[in-house]
Amino acid sequence: MKVGILGAGRIAATMARTLNGMKEAEAYAVASRSLEKAEAFARANHVEKAYGSYEEMLADEEVELVYIATPHSHHLEHGKLCISCGKPVLCEKSFTANAAQARELLDYAAEKKVFITEAIWTRYMPSRKMINDIIASGELGDIKMISANLGYELTDKERMLRPELAGGALLDVGVYTLNFASMVLGDDIVKMTSECVKTDTGVDGQDAIILTYRDGKLAVLHTGMWADTEQYGIIYGTKGYMIACNINNIDTIQIYSPDRHLVREIKVPEQITGYEYEVLACRRALAAGKLECEEMPHAETLRIMEWMDALRADWGVKYPFE
Repeated sequence: MKVGILGAGRIAATMARTLNGMKEAEAYAVASRSLEKAEAFARANHVEKAYGSYEEMLADEEVELVYIATPHSHHLEHGKLCISCGKPVLCEKSFTANAAQARELLDYAAEKKVFITEAIWTRYMPSRKMINDIIASGELGDIKMISANLGYELTDKERMLRPELAGGALLDVGVYTLNFASMVLGDDIVKMTSECVKTDTGVDGQDAIILTYRDGKLAVLHTGMWADTEQYGIIYGTKGYMIACNINNIDTIQIYSPDRHLVREIKVPEQITGYEYEVLACRRALAAGKLECEEMPHAETLRIMEWMDALRADWGVKYPFE
C-alpha cells in the first residue's frame, strides 16, 4: 500500500520511519506547502516522491492512503481536501479541533463514500487486546476505578501554546487519558468534573478530570504540558490491580495483588514505532471495503471530541476560529 504523507513535521518523520520498516506499506510520497521542505524531508526520510503542494500529491493516482500530519486546527480543511480527491484518510489525533468539525468531516466522508479514521495509535496496538483479555479473565476481579496520567514538558513547542492552532494539553496529550478510560470503562458517563490551569496564551496547561460512570465506576485523569509524569494507566479491581506503563505507547503491563505485591509482568511485542498497527488496520479495512476502522469507529471519535468540547467549555478555553 502506497502512503502519501500530508505535512512534513516531526510526527510525519515518525510515520515515514514506520512505513520504511514495513512490508505491507511504503512511504511513497510527501507533500508540503514548500517544495524545498518536501524534498528535504523526502531525502532525509527515504520517501520516493516529494510535492510542493497538497493538491499535487492528491492528484497522484498511485497514492492509496493519505496520512494527515498537520496541526489539529487544519485537520478539517486537509481531511476534506483528501476526501474531495477520493483519497482514503488516516488523520492524526486529535481528529479535529472540536466536535462540530469532526461531525462535518465524518459526514463529508460518508457522503463521498471515502474511508477515514483517526490515528489514535493506542486504539490499534496489541496492548489493547492484552489488557482486555486480562480484564475478561477475571484475574483483577470486578473493575471499580481507573487512573491515568500523561504529561510532558512541551512549552518549547510553539504550536502547543497557540490558540489559533488549537494548542493546549487536552487535544495533544489529554486525549490519550480519555481514550484509556473509554477503552477500559466504556462511555456511559453521567458526570464529568474537571479543573484546568491555563497558560499565558489562554490554552490549558494542565488538567485534572474525573469521569463518573452510571454503574458507579470512576476514572481519575490528569494531563499537562509543563512537566513529565510517570505516564501510568492503572486499573483497580476487587482482586488486584494492573499498571499499564507508558499509556500512550504501552511497553509493559504489571499485575499486582491487593497487598501490592507484583504477581507478574508482561512485555508487549516488539514494534517499529507503534504506528504500524494503525496503518495495518487501514489496510485491512480498505481491503474489506469498509469506510471506518473497527478499532476506532467514527461514533467513538465523535464522542471523545464531544467530551473535550465539554471540558473546554467548563474551562472557558475557546479557539479563535470557533
